[in-house]
Amino acid sequence: MTTDRTNGSLYTKIENRIATVEFGHPASNSFVSELLARLAKEFDKLGENDEVSVIVLKSEGERAFCAGASFDELVAVSNLEEGKEFFSGFANVINAMRKCPKPIIGRVQGKTVGGGVGLASACDYVHATVEAAIKLSEISIGIGPFVIAPAVERKMGKAALAELTLYPSEWKNAYWAKEQGLYSKVYDSISEMDKELDIHLQKLATYNPEALAEMKKVLWEGTEHWDQLLLERAEASGRLALSPNTKKALEKFKK
Repeated sequence: MTTDRTNGSLYTKIENRIATVEFGHPASNSFVSELLARLAKEFDKLGENDEVSVIVLKSEGERAFCAGASFDELVAVSNLEEGKEFFSGFANVINAMRKCPKPIIGRVQGKTVGGGVGLASACDYVHATVEAAIKLSEISIGIGPFVIAPAVERKMGKAALAELTLYPSEWKNAYWAKEQGLYSKVYDSISEMDKELDIHLQKLATYNPEALAEMKKVLWEGTEHWDQLLLERAEASGRLALSPNTKKALEKFKK
């Protein structure tokens, strides 16, 4: 089942020290600002929950993992403050994931675009299927993946970031994403992925939470300045969203 709520859905289940966070939206699991705010708060809350050792991030359905930010909201941006607020959504989620002391395991069952690639990059370990192709299409509409770029570069390197951003119409398959370091494992089917994912989560949940938290710190060393950096990137993106070139490119997405 997938949600039909225009503001999307977010559900969390905690069982055997494993928190499963599932998001959904009728538009290919894209994110409206309200849903991004809820997700950031959820990571903050789970990070403080002593009953949780590991978090798995997944989306609804069997097709798209995440189509990025809401185009409807982007098209509606009319001033710099609105633009900064819109692009700060993914900045706040990535920073919440970065600072969460629990390892976050991604479950990517299908295609992911833009901000969705940022989410996968901010996970500490990612299981994916062969259907989990990726694309960064932002340059083609006059903006860029500036907010998520630090997370993508940290995981995949600058060369891969350039490959994705400067050929924005091309999908890169799941095996390419694995070779670049975004995905940890790639499976032929969702059922195969879920079987291995469950084994992995059950094992992680038995490990010393203090050791996991210390390892998380090690994995994210050197990113302490991201609180400021990502918000600066959000402001820059907001300015570009108001430019004539971008407004013209977005015209085709207006309903």
